Amino acid sequence: MNDTAVEARPLEPALYLVATPIGNLGDITLRALETLAGADVLACEDTRVTRVLLDRYGIQNKPYAYHEHNANEAGPRLIAALGAGKSVALVSDAGTPLVSDPGYRLGQQAIEAGYRVVPIPGASAPLAALVGSGLPNDAFLFAGFLPTKDKARRERLSVFRDVPATLIFFESPHRIGDTLAAAVDELGADRQASVCRELTKTFEEFRRGSLGDLAERYADLAVKGEVVLVVGPPLEKPAPEAGEIDRLLGELAVGLPTAKAATEAARITGLPRKDLYQRLLELKGGG
Repeated sequence: MNDTAVEARPLEPALYLVATPIGNLGDITLRALETLAGADVLACEDTRVTRVLLDRYGIQNKPYAYHEHNANEAGPRLIAALGAGKSVALVSDAGTPLVSDPGYRLGQQAIEAGYRVVPIPGASAPLAALVGSGLPNDAFLFAGFLPTKDKARRERLSVFRDVPATLIFFESPHRIGDTLAAAVDELGADRQASVCRELTKTFEEFRRGSLGDLAERYADLAVKGEVVLVVGPPLEKPAPEAGEIDRLLGELAVGLPTAKAATEAARITGLPRKDLYQRLLELKGGG
């Protein structure tokens, strides 16, 4: 650090899940550097990517590949290293391991085998996008990558339509236009959103607006770089007027028992079922 060599302390036997920068190499933590240098075994998604980070900070530890294509072979070797009393550090190409990457399997195996698992927090693309989007962050849901096929993508989006939280998705730059178009249909054109691109990198960009406006902007726009899509929570529906409620209850009561009619009215309006049930009784009684 600043041309000063720092000796890494020995690590206790455990699986260390180390967050690495998502773009800017300066976003590594001191604890992460010490863990990468001091681990007996350093496993990574791509040795070439991790080597760039290690060289930047003069870390001599040799990285070994652990990814979705060799997990069946490399995983047991890493678990065996834990069994031999060694410290194992795991990193992904960028961000926090286990978040939308194959490291989840290794962490699960280590826990099931009774070994200690230690998170080393740091950079996270979903959190960076969330705080930079300007959208509500008191409740949020990270939903990872959406399906690539249009029908499956729309079905997946529809699951989140009424979730009372800000939604966070990873998306390919080649599909962001199609995803925004699907989001307009499934979540609503007026819902606020932000397209967050190249986070922490030189050409970092936030495009904020309604889903409708963003879908129009990205319909035919060539996009490069990694993208995170953040969508705000559902917009509050205006409370229906008393006359509208009475008409709805009357229509539902034609084909449904009183209790079921009240339940369906509560689902449609968002109003308390108890109040709607009482009002329907009044209407039926001529009150």
